[in-house]
Amino acid sequence: MNLREHAEDVHGQFSDQLEITVDDVEDRLSTLVDEYKVPVDEARRSVTNHYLDEADMDRDALGSGGDNEERGLGEVDEAEEWIDVTAKVVDLWDPRSDAVGQVGLIGDPTGTIKFTKWAKSDLAELEAGEVYRLENVVTDEYEGQYSVKLNRTTNIEKLDEDIEVGDDTTEVEGALVDIQSGSGLIKRCPDEDCTRVLQNGRCQEHGEVEGEFDLRIKGVLDDGNDAHEVIFDKEATEELTGMNLEEAKDMAMDALDTTVVADEMAEDTLGHYYRVAGPVFGRYVLADELEKLDEPADHEELLIKARSI
Repeated sequence: MNLREHAEDVHGQFSDQLEITVDDVEDRLSTLVDEYKVPVDEARRSVTNHYLDEADMDRDALGSGGDNEERGLGEVDEAEEWIDVTAKVVDLWDPRSDAVGQVGLIGDPTGTIKFTKWAKSDLAELEAGEVYRLENVVTDEYEGQYSVKLNRTTNIEKLDEDIEVGDDTTEVEGALVDIQSGSGLIKRCPDEDCTRVLQNGRCQEHGEVEGEFDLRIKGVLDDGNDAHEVIFDKEATEELTGMNLEEAKDMAMDALDTTVVADEMAEDTLGHYYRVAGPVFGRYVLADELEKLDEPADHEELLIKARSI
């Protein structure tokens, strides 16, 4: 399917609600694909989400037909699907934008998934530990990580019951043998619920933006048989390295170079053994729990191997 055909499909979803043409849609798609090198499928999701937010559309506008499928959260494997779920609020996080009303983690017996509720949706507040029937939520995906979004058409019903949340935690351990590109002091897109890491000051979805500093390590743990890719978020990175965000910013400012932060982190951590536990998204384990292990007898050999990668 070429860009024009994608544009025609998206236009058909919104032509009754917005004064847009197929050319308008194709221009947006072309900008993302040709100028920012965004994959076509992700560009289409981005443009669809833009028009959905602009139109504040109801469920029938996207053809849900008012008869959604009941879905287990661990079974979500496709974006842009309208589904119904019954889930427990596992955790709530601080929104990164005023446009986001609530963000957090919900779970059911099949697993857990991130949810976002837009501020303008005017929906009831979800409470941690409570179980809800959520009708008409839409799925989304970024880098293999699926999420659900609540919009103004979502129906929220609080249930007087409890459900068991499936444990999708994975535990891996081994020597940290590589810190990948995109680690250290990074900048993220500040736009609404977007958390994409900027490349040369640009978000692949929102273009050139003034980013917000964050810490992250994308590392590889090698247990001698298998290599496990792990993402350490800000809190886990601070625990792993002993360096906080302000210290990292000061270090980069002194050197006029952000890469010195990742270099310093690598110097302090490569070759050491760790045990990490957390959920798996795509090919990465997200480090929720972290423990440093005793070094094996051949620690120096591992360190030489790590630094040679």
